[in-house]
Amino acid sequence: MDPNSKQPSANAAAILTWLVPGAGHLYLGRATWALVGFALIEGLFYLGLVLSEGRAFEYLDPELRSPFAPVLSPEFGNLGAFVFQLRTHGFGPGVMQPWPEWMRLGSSLCALAGILNVCWAALAHVHARSAKLAPGVAPAGAAAPARDLFLTWLVPGLGHWVQGRRRRGVIVFALLVGLFVVGTWLADASNLSRERHFYFWAGQFFVGAPALAAEAIWGGMRVRHEIPYVDCGLVFGCVAGLLNVLAMIDAFGFSEAKAFGWPVKTSRVVEGAPA
Repeated sequence: MDPNSKQPSANAAAILTWLVPGAGHLYLGRATWALVGFALIEGLFYLGLVLSEGRAFEYLDPELRSPFAPVLSPEFGNLGAFVFQLRTHGFGPGVMQPWPEWMRLGSSLCALAGILNVCWAALAHVHARSAKLAPGVAPAGAAAPARDLFLTWLVPGLGHWVQGRRRRGVIVFALLVGLFVVGTWLADASNLSRERHFYFWAGQFFVGAPALAAEAIWGGMRVRHEIPYVDCGLVFGCVAGLLNVLAMIDAFGFSEAKAFGWPVKTSRVVEGAPA
């Protein structure tokens, strides 16, 4: 790259990726990364769309349905696909129909594609800034921030564990997964159904694999009795997911600092450094 040429914009790379997976890396001239991102994320979204027949937004109650109502769903992280689903499938034909056999799995795959695209956008942002520092060459560890971002979503605290901040990782896991488990117990597993609680489900989706595993096992349970503490359980599960967003940002920031050689601040109490 000519040092006098216009430097790539990190924000543009991230926004382009948000619009279309891989577009940010294509803008940076990284065709392989662009192709991998597009194939992985849009392939996952398409599979989810086929399995769910594009009906995930029909989970919303009729009085909540509007063009902006699904914006708080994880699919919004993959904006182009989100708009495609909303325009082609919308909220269904308006008549009662049985759900497809693989509805829950398909809906979760579309949501997962949104999470992955957020991580891919973060990767494009780091790669764009790397290009400014060393044109044509990515510094060692340039992919680590996006990797740790995804790992922390996958299992709360896992990104911190991989970074060597194991005590913090254990604390994050215990607190957030514990909060989610307590919420699921209080809600008698009714929080695991996107059909019943569209927005609370969206929040707890950020708990990652623990939430997905719980939904796979108990998500189809029928509610046959009154649940006294259901509201408290819904809030607990959702807050666990939203707190994990903060943990994801923390893991990303730590890896980002290491990748660019910035000073890294650690807590001696949390990280277990000698006094």
